[in-house]
Amino acid sequence: MGSSQPIVSSAARITSSTPKHWGSRPKSRLRRTKAVTTPDPSSALEARLRAALARRTDPSSDFDLNPDTVLPEGRRLRPAAVLVGVIGPDDAPEVILTKRSSRLQHHPGQIAFPGGKQDAGDDGPVDAALREAEEEIGLPRDLVRVLGNLPPHETVTGFTVTPVLARITGDFVPVAEAGEVAEVFRVPLAHLSDPARFRIEGRRWRGQQRQYYTVPWGPYYIWGATARILRGLAGRLDP
Repeated sequence: MGSSQPIVSSAARITSSTPKHWGSRPKSRLRRTKAVTTPDPSSALEARLRAALARRTDPSSDFDLNPDTVLPEGRRLRPAAVLVGVIGPDDAPEVILTKRSSRLQHHPGQIAFPGGKQDAGDDGPVDAALREAEEEIGLPRDLVRVLGNLPPHETVTGFTVTPVLARITGDFVPVAEAGEVAEVFRVPLAHLSDPARFRIEGRRWRGQQRQYYTVPWGPYYIWGATARILRGLAGRLDP
């Protein structure tokens, strides 16, 4: 996303404690290829993820835990999308997350899914999520099996975010986009799909006490919209 404002992020104190950490690359013009959409009938994990997508749940919001918040009437939300990419073998899957560069003007050093604003040239939220993932972490589209979309999430920054759930296939070595992504890392899906791992914490924001979800993992403190989207996925995987 260049140096644009993040759509879904959460503050974190990061240390490089995982071998799944890669370098950076300059932003370049990307060759668009198509993502894989054909289901893998042999994958029990993929079947579980597709079953989770089939469960009906309401859209989520940064305001879910703050029902007293008065939202402006007639507000216009900007479309955005993120990639919830599941990688690794069926018996040890992980979710790809990123740490934003400390040099960015907006939310430096925070944790986010690969993703961003939906551009005019994007063919919907799936295309936007794939483009951003390709730009930010060097993920080729032909290694992505798109499973479907989770319910949209409204952020405090005025976006309606579509989380695109996908299975990352083949040998993928992420390369972070220079200047925007400082680190690409993974968190076990077993951790993120366990509702008991999530906590509700609070802080003052714009003069008001605000509550939000967190899902800590080692030195990684994942909170806010990122954690809320993951909490929604956990509820679908463990209904």
